[in-house]
Amino acid sequence: MKVVALVSGGKDSCYAMMKCIQYGHQIVAVANLLPADDSVDELDSYMYQTVGHQIIVSYAECMGVPLFRRRIQGSTRHLKLSYQRTPGDEVEDMFILLNEVKKQIPSITAVSSGAIASDYQRLRVESVCSRLGLVSLAYLWKQDQSLLLQEMITNEIMAITVKVAAMGLDPAKHLGKEIAFLEPYLHKLKEYVSAVPLLYGINVCGEGGEYETLTLDCPLFQNARIMLDDFQVVLHSSDSIAPVGVLHPLKFHLESKQSNSLSGNNKTNDLCRENISSVFEVQGVNLEECKAPGEPGPEVNDLIEVSSHRLHLFKTEKDNTFSICCWLQDTSGPSTGLQGDLKLILRQIELQLERCGLGWEHVLYIHLYISDMDQFTQANETYVRFITQDKCPFGVPSRSTIELPLIQAGLGSAYIEVLVANDQSKRVLHVQSISCWAPSCIGPYSQATLHKEILHMAGQLGLDPPTMTLCDGGSTAELESALQNSEAIAKCFNCSISTSAILFVVYCSTNIPLDERPKIHSNLGTFAKQLKLSHLDKGTKPEVLDPIFLYILVPDLPKRALVEIKPILYVPETMETPEEISCQLSSIVAPSSFGFQPADWHDSCIQKCVIPGKICAVVLSITSVVAMKICSDSMNADWSNNNHQNSLTESQRKRISRFCIFLLNKTIIENDFSWKDTMSLRLYFPPNLHVPLETLSNLFTDGFKELDQMNGGTKVGGKPIFNLVPVLGAGISAACTNDIITCELFSRKS
Repeated sequence: MKVVALVSGGKDSCYAMMKCIQYGHQIVAVANLLPADDSVDELDSYMYQTVGHQIIVSYAECMGVPLFRRRIQGSTRHLKLSYQRTPGDEVEDMFILLNEVKKQIPSITAVSSGAIASDYQRLRVESVCSRLGLVSLAYLWKQDQSLLLQEMITNEIMAITVKVAAMGLDPAKHLGKEIAFLEPYLHKLKEYVSAVPLLYGINVCGEGGEYETLTLDCPLFQNARIMLDDFQVVLHSSDSIAPVGVLHPLKFHLESKQSNSLSGNNKTNDLCRENISSVFEVQGVNLEECKAPGEPGPEVNDLIEVSSHRLHLFKTEKDNTFSICCWLQDTSGPSTGLQGDLKLILRQIELQLERCGLGWEHVLYIHLYISDMDQFTQANETYVRFITQDKCPFGVPSRSTIELPLIQAGLGSAYIEVLVANDQSKRVLHVQSISCWAPSCIGPYSQATLHKEILHMAGQLGLDPPTMTLCDGGSTAELESALQNSEAIAKCFNCSISTSAILFVVYCSTNIPLDERPKIHSNLGTFAKQLKLSHLDKGTKPEVLDPIFLYILVPDLPKRALVEIKPILYVPETMETPEEISCQLSSIVAPSSFGFQPADWHDSCIQKCVIPGKICAVVLSITSVVAMKICSDSMNADWSNNNHQNSLTESQRKRISRFCIFLLNKTIIENDFSWKDTMSLRLYFPPNLHVPLETLSNLFTDGFKELDQMNGGTKVGGKPIFNLVPVLGAGISAACTNDIITCELFSRKS
């Protein structure tokens, strides 16, 4: 991509440009924001570093690219973390600047910035990029600061300190010093933090405002380096503990790196010469509103009428956190195509949310199921008409997108399930910038959403974050990369997939060779064990959950990926020890129902992860062998060989459905949960069972009604509380996804 780089003059923005080039991008312009008054060194700004701005004018000549500059007119007006368009805010100056750059150089598609740890700055750059239809590149984001500083020095970035503002840094001693000279001292300060945490706190890259730098030379400066001839130290605060001082440049010159330099001689700059021709000052105000692609609202008026027998919408009965699923059935009539079906479904869910007094901002997670991954782009275009950042001020929902055999199951081209909370306490991680940290989410879906101690992570592919391409090496390599990406996201919530995972749902494409499938589960386990060992090596001894696994065989995944993983993690608000948890285990025994009696072999069907008094996750796997045991008096031997061509009889279907309800009921009751705690219940089934979805729906609906009656009015729910999801296969191993039916239940105490 062709990139305009936001530069403050500091080491971070310069190294970010070098990383852009490393990953195949081209820097075609640089952009800088400076104070309205040249004599002012520093503004009271959370966004912009301006100390040393008098020298930035030379970057155009040093690099040989045009420099666009704008004097900052606004101030900090929008104080919330997530930015929304605010007239008079200093962020609007960046918008005006980059908008002009885009007009002058239409081929620009991306913006580089040097953000390392500041969500405040990153979110504002991403907001501006989104409005302009540009991609944000932040290759330093979430990188280890000690390693970054060493990399900058190794890669010949010669930067000096132009501001110090931290205990242990003295303006008289440390201003004007090169970072290579200061590095050992900065690490000593950092080490001192560990010993005396109450006295010192320092980020070695200065991310906490401890110091700021000005780059005088680096490999990007192909034409000349900057030589600082004279400066003065301006003391802003003479505090005896943490004095604050800045370096004010008085005189500098450019020293040519080429024998045939632009001028033929070194140039002296007294800070009063006119701007060179490749420097453009951007003026004006933000008069026009630039809409990002796909931002207009839904075209509600052109929605096609759909008969009620085609449209199906179910909602779980839990009051504070519940699921809504919607799909279209009976495709024998006129087809509206994927976009038409998706528009209808999204609108119906939107109406259901409105009936509950809620909106898209209350949605935690979205499962987007489509019939053809080749139409992913069209599906996304429709999706972004409904779910926008403006509608979700607390953060857009996390999402997974999967191709399913919807048409084969007699459904329409789209199927959506949303998880909804009736409060706004969610915490969302949404990084749109491309970085080395984890895959970006460019658009209205987030990497993860934390709500009431449950972390819902977006489906993770085996992408290489800085290039956003699938890694080479097949399904096992993709799996490892997807797990690494998941771990990077988990760290942002101070947890780990190796210790905090409740459930791993692993979507496996049919494109995975058969001989690779057995390796997937073992590799997942190996990766988790290695992570656990790394925690022990660091001296931490975290509480470790025993997660459960569900493997879903699907026709295709985004980007033609072979594997996509969806972890759900437990992130406690207060840490509990294993001893505290174990003493809370329930001793309740569930009553028998539907004529089934407890048997030892029942345990082989069930995986569960229970956090007593809080969470109960269950995966129930009905294999052919289990079905034979359930229906031992009426099944033939073909079923033990996974021969599903012989359709189940009506009585067998009924008995299997009742067994599922019996065993799920037994599990949740014996762990002191109830059906009213259910957040979601998915029933996965393969179309090759030749059991119509409507038949399955009726079987389970009737089964839950019978359970209500048997429980003497202990209400399960008057309406269906489950979602039926057609898949090519499901099971507890990637090597064996031949379940007749698989149940995935997730319950949480209010």
